[in-house]
Amino acid sequence: MSTSPDLSVKIHNLNLKNPVLTASGTFGYGHEYADFIDIDTLGGIVVKATTSLHREGNPYPRMAETPMGMLNAVGLQNKGIEYFVSNIYPTLQKFNTHVIANVSDSTVEGYVAVAKAMNKLSHIAAIELNISCPNVKEGGMAFGTSCPSATAVTRAVREVYDKTLVVKLSPNVTSIVEIALAVEAAGADTLSLINTLLGMAINAETRKPVLSTITGGLSGPAIKPIALRMVWQVANAVKIPVIGIGGISSATDAIEFMLAGASAVQVGTANFVDPSITLKVIEGIKAYMIKHQLSDLSQITGKLICE
Repeated sequence: MSTSPDLSVKIHNLNLKNPVLTASGTFGYGHEYADFIDIDTLGGIVVKATTSLHREGNPYPRMAETPMGMLNAVGLQNKGIEYFVSNIYPTLQKFNTHVIANVSDSTVEGYVAVAKAMNKLSHIAAIELNISCPNVKEGGMAFGTSCPSATAVTRAVREVYDKTLVVKLSPNVTSIVEIALAVEAAGADTLSLINTLLGMAINAETRKPVLSTITGGLSGPAIKPIALRMVWQVANAVKIPVIGIGGISSATDAIEFMLAGASAVQVGTANFVDPSITLKVIEGIKAYMIKHQLSDLSQITGKLICE
């Protein structure tokens, strides 16, 4: 090709310079990685979860390595939306890339309170609604595991949030397509998937669970085949863009997700292994496009050949 391929992509109203974002909970607020990469070269960053009130998170130990991934039960530790607005948000305004805020809570009212506050922040380009949180009013069942509760929280947030609304789907369901269609109908502009899978680790010597919470969220390479399958299923069912997440640690991984139908991807656990992995993924996608003489990402997204 005589010219460099175009890596830009539009996700609803967000014009991303490339399709590579970071996954919430794996990249802090961006500053933690500023010594390793130029944050502004990314398509965007999804900062760690914010809830309506301060949360201490779960007791230690709350993270564990597995042979092909990581278990975490951090418990959405953060200082709440008021602290975010007054102390965190000013530090995010220096980034010249899209900043997306992950929004979490245990009640619909809590989600709405955080979304309202985020709506007033001009440098927050979008929110990612984490519906994998336990709904305390429904006995602890995650919002994202039933169509009625997923619909209710998405619709409530949609009423108070007028910028790009991304809804992050839980894989711990019977049919992720049903949930995807429900939140699309409730007003989601984009879907991101998948969140972590429920797993556990046991110490055979002590005969005790490794995590204080017994179970936790599994991420990393082990979940990639499941994530790919779910992204493919959802992308073929909805009309809104899909962002792929789950075990992405190379450009090849990212391209596979895009072939399955993802318009963009988020890199998560791999950031802990290689803080510069996002830049390598971007360069790898570019190299793939040059090799295959592709001019833009529309020639990759959803182009899986199934005959």
